[in-house]
Amino acid sequence: MRIAQIVTRADETGGAQVHVRDLSEALLASGHEVVVLAGGQGSFSAELTARGIPHRHIPHLAVPLAPGKDFLALCEIVRELRRVQPDIVAAHSAKAGLLGRIAAAALGYPAVFTPHGWSIGDRISRSKGIFFRYIERAASAFSSRIVNVCNYEVDLAVSTGVAKAPKLVMVHNGLPDVDDDLRANPSTDPPRLVMVARMAEPKDHATLLSALSRLQYLPWTLELVGGGPLEATLKQQAVELGISDRVDFLGHIADPSARLRSAQIFVLASRSEAFPYSILEAMRAGLPVIASRVGGIPEAVEHGGNGLLTPPRDVDALERVLSQLLSAPTLRKKLGDNGRRRFLASFTFDQMFAKTMLIYQQALSAHPYPVPGATSIPVAQSSRSRVG
Repeated sequence: MRIAQIVTRADETGGAQVHVRDLSEALLASGHEVVVLAGGQGSFSAELTARGIPHRHIPHLAVPLAPGKDFLALCEIVRELRRVQPDIVAAHSAKAGLLGRIAAAALGYPAVFTPHGWSIGDRISRSKGIFFRYIERAASAFSSRIVNVCNYEVDLAVSTGVAKAPKLVMVHNGLPDVDDDLRANPSTDPPRLVMVARMAEPKDHATLLSALSRLQYLPWTLELVGGGPLEATLKQQAVELGISDRVDFLGHIADPSARLRSAQIFVLASRSEAFPYSILEAMRAGLPVIASRVGGIPEAVEHGGNGLLTPPRDVDALERVLSQLLSAPTLRKKLGDNGRRRFLASFTFDQMFAKTMLIYQQALSAHPYPVPGATSIPVAQSSRSRVG
């Protein structure tokens, strides 16, 4: 099978990029052909190069809405798809998802869309949410399948009417396992906390720093992995709260496994999420998780089972659960062990890969080939024989 993966940004590495990277690497290892199309250049494009994953730059593909540039990006995607002649187009994230599906429909290719968090609901303002709902409803007509990364996202799509239920499928994110030497020991004292997240909306580092500032009577240190536009503001907040000597800002780390191994508690304070990879990385390492009860997080973190959940933006609630785990090494170990078992049972990469491949094959076999009325493009007649 020949697959074109399209993602909006290559200048940063977030959940969508991790998904595309790992999936593309596994597809290549399984004998399939893959090319990644992405806008921008940076950490993600460097990772693709390092791993030998073919990729092409889409110069005008970017996040902000800009009709002129978006039209140019659409033309660039169409041009690249003409060259690649894929069996299937897999589009990821909002902008690449829209333009990628339009380009695929114009050329007669089936398209599978993974939003990695719908651009609706509590993630954006009400007025923008209404606009994006109309956009997504229209774009769903160009989708063979829409892959949601958690049940929360499926329910959100149905309740807002952005797509019809028959097109919606759910595949939880998954990760490859790590060696035993990357497993954490949560019972070690004094405890070190770690949060792996970009310093930008909708993450909520500020609430975490405020909660920890109330717990200076307890021994702890905090590592913040990730960069972003709010980094300077958060550093200043740590100074003003009197905890800057206990908070380390480590910047972007491509593989945070070593930092997770050295930690005793993982924290993800956030205002909105789909199904974050960072929590799965923490569970894989055997860390207890403290997280905001938003999006699909409760599908991974069972409160009292493998972690503790709090309402978003609630400093008091976050202070309470932090105090509980900082003072209880035995409980940290229990929750961390439970999280490790839950990861192995439900969130491994092999499980995600098998389900995704089945969706690709179903979308390809169900798609009219080529789409009636599509742009006349030469397509390799032997492409279907490569399926599987």
